[in-house]
Amino acid sequence: MVSETHSKPANFSISGFIQLTRFWNLLIIALAQYFTAYFLLSNRSLVFSKEMALLSFSTIIIAAAGYIINDYYDVKIDLINKPKRVVVGRILKRRVAMIAHTILNFVGIGIGLYLSWKLAALNFLCAFVLWLYSNQLKRIAFLGNLSVALLTGLSILIIGLFFEPDNILIMAYSLFAFVFTLIREIIKDIEDLKGDSTFGCKTLPVVYGVRKTKNFIYVLSYLFLIGLCTLAYLLVGVAMTYLCLGLIIPIGYLTLKLYRADKISEYNFLSNYCKFVMLFGICTMVFF
Repeated sequence: MVSETHSKPANFSISGFIQLTRFWNLLIIALAQYFTAYFLLSNRSLVFSKEMALLSFSTIIIAAAGYIINDYYDVKIDLINKPKRVVVGRILKRRVAMIAHTILNFVGIGIGLYLSWKLAALNFLCAFVLWLYSNQLKRIAFLGNLSVALLTGLSILIIGLFFEPDNILIMAYSLFAFVFTLIREIIKDIEDLKGDSTFGCKTLPVVYGVRKTKNFIYVLSYLFLIGLCTLAYLLVGVAMTYLCLGLIIPIGYLTLKLYRADKISEYNFLSNYCKFVMLFGICTMVFF
């Protein structure tokens, strides 16, 4: 493990940069935004507009910068939790990673400014929160999880804020993305318990233990389900309520597997499962 950190990193590596910026996660963000625009906006032609393309691209750029700065600060922790995935200092030089982070943020904020000063301000705020998360918030119980979940929900909500501020369906899917990301982030903290505790990160499982953290996830999951179904019935209608009730199956499976989980591989599976559920949820937009 030590020898890996002393190998000669490159100034630039395409494979390293793709790995560092989580290319597939960025693709999911773009997919979610374009699905939202095409299926949930009243004017579908907006999906082919220059504004939509730039809005989505600026979101992806800011997210990529966030992934870079997160890995930059987490090298030592990642060498314990996932040594084979470490890029900064092993494949790419630390200086190169920081320069790429800065350039991407400037580009993302610049694109936002071209579209709207409000969007530029929002992109700046997101970039700042991502830096603060990597530097401090992720080491504080629940605050780190909450900040990532809020930004994930915002990546969908921003389509509504920019084009149709009163679109209730976009708000509902944004809430869905927020809660499942929150659950996924907490599960990832259980998965990364060893490295986090070694370096003094005060995550939920470190502070309260794995059992209490699991109990929190159970409560959060079913409160979300009840709340979402209630809002769907009151604000949208019966069809949306039935769709929300369908979440009983994936949430039930999640809680059952979580109750039985006690290995890192099992928590990793649940983390990926949450991502799959979010993708499936995005696909249900076709019904609207």
